[in-house]
Amino acid sequence: MSAPHLTHPKYRRDIDGLRAVSILSVVGFHAFPSWIKGGFIGVDVFFVISGFLISGIIFENLERGSFSFAEFYSRRIRRIFPALILILVACFILGRITMLPDDYKMLGKHIVAGVGFISNFALWQEAGYFDVDADMKPLLHLWSLGIEEQFYIVWPLLLWIVCKKRYNPLIVCAIITTLSFADTVFYMREYAIAPFYSPLSRFWELSLGALLAHEKLHPSTPLQYLNTWIRRPGVLIICHAQSWLGMALIATAVIRLNKNVIFPGYLALLPTLGAWFILSAGPQAWPNRVVLSNRILVWFGLISFPLYLWHWPLLSFARIVEGNDLSCEVRVAIVLVSIVLAWLTYRLIEMPLRFGGHSQRKVACLLAAMLCIGYLGFNDFEHSGYAFRYPPVIRDLLNVHFGTPQDYRDSKCLLTAEQDASQFSSECTDRSKAAMIFLWGDSHAASLYSGLKHFGDLHQTGVSQYTTSACPPILDYIPEDRPLCKNINEFILEKIASLKPDSVVLLANWRNHDLGKLSGTIARLQYIGIKKIIVIGPLPQWNNTLIANIVAHWKKDPSHAMPPVYIKDGLDSAIPILDQHMRTLLKDTGAVYISAYEKMCNADGCISRTGNTGDRITAIDYGHLSEAGSIYLSDKIEDYFVQSPDR
Repeated sequence: MSAPHLTHPKYRRDIDGLRAVSILSVVGFHAFPSWIKGGFIGVDVFFVISGFLISGIIFENLERGSFSFAEFYSRRIRRIFPALILILVACFILGRITMLPDDYKMLGKHIVAGVGFISNFALWQEAGYFDVDADMKPLLHLWSLGIEEQFYIVWPLLLWIVCKKRYNPLIVCAIITTLSFADTVFYMREYAIAPFYSPLSRFWELSLGALLAHEKLHPSTPLQYLNTWIRRPGVLIICHAQSWLGMALIATAVIRLNKNVIFPGYLALLPTLGAWFILSAGPQAWPNRVVLSNRILVWFGLISFPLYLWHWPLLSFARIVEGNDLSCEVRVAIVLVSIVLAWLTYRLIEMPLRFGGHSQRKVACLLAAMLCIGYLGFNDFEHSGYAFRYPPVIRDLLNVHFGTPQDYRDSKCLLTAEQDASQFSSECTDRSKAAMIFLWGDSHAASLYSGLKHFGDLHQTGVSQYTTSACPPILDYIPEDRPLCKNINEFILEKIASLKPDSVVLLANWRNHDLGKLSGTIARLQYIGIKKIIVIGPLPQWNNTLIANIVAHWKKDPSHAMPPVYIKDGLDSAIPILDQHMRTLLKDTGAVYISAYEKMCNADGCISRTGNTGDRITAIDYGHLSEAGSIYLSDKIEDYFVQSPDR
């Protein structure tokens, strides 16, 4: 006798409509972040939906005695693997065409992590200021799939044990939900990254859906009695209100939240409870029956998974090729292409492999294909991104020691987002020489340390470095995403007052900051007795990484023995405008203004490499100086440190 098959709950069109709201929010946020600022919460809505549907299947079949681990995971494989394999293969091919070796090597690692459903752990490990820009990681979005699948690796087994031991599943789910939610709230106070990627901090969103699934199956629970009562014909309006409340919570999250808020945490209750209320209201609630069940939303809900998989890699590769500043037209085109590809994937790949006969053969083939793409990613990583794709002249540039967080003294004298002023190391103060330069600013300032240290060793001058990532040296100013900046800068001012350095150097990525308060900072430094205050203007910046621009120039004319030293294409045109603005702004402040742009650029563009053979690149990314670039700029400005401030 054949084993009983898993039963599934009755299909609800409104759930596909809710999926559509989720995916369109996420796509909108990724493509138009300045318009749909809180769209990232769509992932949290997905988690609740997924927890509700899958847990409902598990609960019902465990109680019927028809649950099969083999069939459960077979269905998951046929649901997830087809579209995922296609995306991984597409990214592998596109990456080989467009990505530099280091980035392609990282893509190989992310492919392996995607195959193993551990992308969240890989990204968690990488997170940091000097990590590759998130927009340049084509498989960044697989973190959520990793968390979801990790949940479904342990969840069926846990519920099976609960049923075997005759524990109350509702109580177990409630305990897990409470502990996981407490975990995310507690750790968000101390850490910015861990709760975002940690499954322990995210499982509550899926188990919240599981609580609702259990409540739907058991009329004996108080919640089910309430739901049964409010669905009586005379009081169905309460059910409608419940759904409207859920929609209002999700809309509030999309409109009011943004990427600078502390998330997840308490704020994650907005989208998750919103989804919970909508799901619990049932398909007969007017908003569910009329709004969420309309054909357009249901269609988007059906293609939501492949659309989620396609849209982010296409946006990411576009940014890799064109730079971060994609035009609105390009982003709209990418979204439309993503929708078309998602529909084709759903119709031609997902549906045929998910349904129909030969399920065992399909599962075996999908597993084999996934292992193959995992091997390709591993091989890419082991061979350092296949640098042999480039000629020796380019490989020499790629192999140069560009500069590392150690050169910037990351986490010691360049504080990260999770550190406060108390974590500056004692080595940040250099009293070993007769004179002292005090370097104050953000990571752009930290990138100048190597050059100033080189100057100091030649001229018996110590260099003290107190820098904080994304925190400009402007007193009484608090960037939106760095609330600790004000306290850190006040601490640094006190340090300057106690050390009395011969000169203070201020440098930052001056864009998007309140430069009107910079003159007040200079006045405070003068008040505490600092006679020589040097403000260095914005460093040259490219719309893409510098090495990418060098390679692009070489590709235009591979016959050249070396790419050009000065590169104009791809330069950020806003930098020279900002440079002139700062020069005017600081004219009568008594500070010395140095134009880094003028020192490193000419009519042919900005310098890309130094050295007799031209093999030392000047920036490690879009604009942070390498050791060579730092020494180059310091050599150009050394007279400002040995001559009077009246120069």
